[in-house]
Order: sequence, then C-alpha cells, then structure tokens
Amino acid sequence: MKIHIKNGRFIDPRSGVDAVQDVFIAKGKIVGIGKAPAEFQASRIIDAQSLIVCPGLVDLSVRLREPGLEYKATLESEMKATVAGGVTSIACPPDTDPPLDEPGLVEMLKHRAKNLNQAHVYPIGALTQGLKGERLTEMAELNDAGCVVFGQPDGLLSNLRVLMQAMRYASTFDFSVWLRPQEISLTGDGVAHDGEVATRLGLLTIPVCAETIAISNIILLAKETGVKVHLCRISSAEGLMMIRAAKQQGLPITCDVTINHLHLSDMDIGYFDSNCHLMPPLRGFDDRDALRQGLLNGTIDAICSDHAPVDEDAKLLPFGQSEIGATGVELLLPLTLKWGTEMRLSLPKILAKITSDPASILGIDAGHLSVGSAADICIFDPERYWKVTFSAILSQGKNTPFMGMELPGSIKYTLVNGHIVYEN
Repeated sequence: MKIHIKNGRFIDPRSGVDAVQDVFIAKGKIVGIGKAPAEFQASRIIDAQSLIVCPGLVDLSVRLREPGLEYKATLESEMKATVAGGVTSIACPPDTDPPLDEPGLVEMLKHRAKNLNQAHVYPIGALTQGLKGERLTEMAELNDAGCVVFGQPDGLLSNLRVLMQAMRYASTFDFSVWLRPQEISLTGDGVAHDGEVATRLGLLTIPVCAETIAISNIILLAKETGVKVHLCRISSAEGLMMIRAAKQQGLPITCDVTINHLHLSDMDIGYFDSNCHLMPPLRGFDDRDALRQGLLNGTIDAICSDHAPVDEDAKLLPFGQSEIGATGVELLLPLTLKWGTEMRLSLPKILAKITSDPASILGIDAGHLSVGSAADICIFDPERYWKVTFSAILSQGKNTPFMGMELPGSIKYTLVNGHIVYEN
C-alpha cells in the first residue's frame, strides 16, 4: 500500500527535524519526506492536520504473558494494546512460564508475534537457566534465535561469581546485560518503600540500600568484565548518584525508569491501593523528584512502561498479598507527555525518551524516521485528552494506578512496516 501522510507536524528526535512536512510510504518504507517521489500515486491519504507524526514508540519492558501465563493476558490482547498505544517495537522480559531460556521458546514467540502483523517483538533472553541464578544459558544460541539482549528481571543474582561469569560471557560476544538492581537478601517479603507510609500501614518494607548495594556490585563487576550494562527500573535518588558517577568514569552503563515512578510516590498507596504494588516499590517524594530531574539531565536514558497485566482477582487481595505489576503500554505516550510538559521540554526532547533513545539501548534500527527507513510511525493528537477507563484500555489487564485520570495524547494511527495496524 502507498500512503501519503499530509499536513502533519513531522518530528524525528534523532535528526532534530521538527516541521510541517508530508510523508510518503511505499512497500513498507518511507520513500519521501516533504516531496513525493516521481510518479508516486497514493492508495490512501491520511490528513494529519494538527497532529504529530513521529517514529513509532519503543518500549523497553512489555510483558506479553506468553508462553504459560495466558490467564493474565494473551499475545493477541497485549499486541492490540501495544499498537493502540502507538508502540511499534517492544522488548519482552524473559520471565514467562517457562522462562525464555531455550531457542525453541524464543523462536515460537517470535513466530507467533510475526504472524499477528503488529508490533515488532524483541525477546530478552534469560541470563541463567530457568532464571534460577545457577547455570548460564547458551546466549549465543539464544541470540541466533532472536534475543537481542540478556537479563535477570527479578533482582540481582545471589551468587556474584555466576553473575561475573555471565558478564564475561556476554562481553565476549558484545551482548548487553540487563539487570534490575535489587539485592534479594534485603528485599525479603517486603512490599513497600521503607518510609512513614509503610510504617503507618504496617507493610513490610524494602530499603533503598537494597537498590544501591546491588548497583555498587553491578558497577564493580562491569569494571572487571567490560560488559555493557543496562540497569532496569531505577527508583531512588541515591541510586541515580551512583549511576551518574559511573557514567562520568566512562563505564558503558545505561538505565531506565518507569512511567509509574515518574509520577507516583509511596503516598499514592493511600489506603492499600494494590494497583500501586509495584517492584521496585514507589519511593518518597524526594526520590520521585530526583528521577524526574535525572531523566531531564541525561542520567536516566529512557522511559519504559514496565507493562505487566495482572488478572483482576490477583489485585483484589490485600496489598501485601496482591500480585506485583501495572498495565502501562497504552499509557506510555500520555504519561511521558505529561512529564515533559511539566518539565517544560520541547516535543522532540520528550519523544526522544520513548523513541530514539530506547532504540539505541536495545540496539535496534528503530525510533527514527528517514527516507529508506521502515515506516513504523505513530500519529497522535497532543491536545486531545482522554480518560483512562476499563473500556478505553485494550490490554486484558486493567490494573493501573491512573484509572479515572484524564491524560494528554490521543493516538490516531499506528503504522508498522507501512501498514495501518491501529486507527482511531
């Protein structure tokens, strides 16, 4: 299909282009920007007057719940939610059931996702077999099957020797290691930030040092092995200071933050709102404000949704027993726009945090628009607000702390490889 997108405000954060320009698409590629190629005849015209035309969003953490956890969500439901959020490329964590530690499982997921003809799926390979932290996976074979990076999503390995071996293995093949910095021995059965709110509610706590001790160990091992490290879901001001210092030393370290932690603090738990049962936990106001500033000054490299659909019954349990996680892939753009507007940033700088910057971290050719690039495009109305309701969310999981809020940024079209996969 040949598509002509006209009259839109074209924003490409990577090149810095921000102008009213038409876009011309053929055979899944962008074949013209500003001026149509010779003899171009569009079969579909999209009038993007007063709309933003930008790269499809790139989300570094979207749980699709397959294989094995289909009672929480299905590949079909979450892929629909993904493109409804303007997201065209996603990294899928390995904590499925069974985990993504075998090439056959990765190939099956890639094949099923490709057959849906929606967003691009990039599986994160398990760093250790069964994610148990004991024996390394065959990373080279998993890479051949389609894994682009390797991670351990449930906190730092208890055996640091195994982690060092994994880092050395990954460094040999120039693979990136993704780790959520949390010292499991300090986490215990904790469910909330170690502060006044948890004390008042009688909730078991997780101290900030559970994050900072893990970051310290990761930094020291990264120095020893030379591996590229991505720190997932930073939650504390102290952790940010350590990451900033490591970057100043020239270490190849990146990090991200979730949209939840940009806007919420432990005060939002209120009276045991289980939708705020997240990991890492929501921390204090000072931590939240430090994360917002860290994203602004470049210490934090990208924003992710940390999308984790949960079945309704699991969230109806008491806070400490409820399942961890929040749905978020459809809220990535609106909540990023909200942060950027509050920080008085330009749209290109806001959008970079969910397009070109995460694409660079993931190491994929995405998050930018240029002649010859894949036509993965998000078209949205930045001025239109929409209300987060059960019916408005397409994800099978309706668990979000932002239910009932009105947010900016309504997705009008999502294109993947030049095909319109979502239209509102």
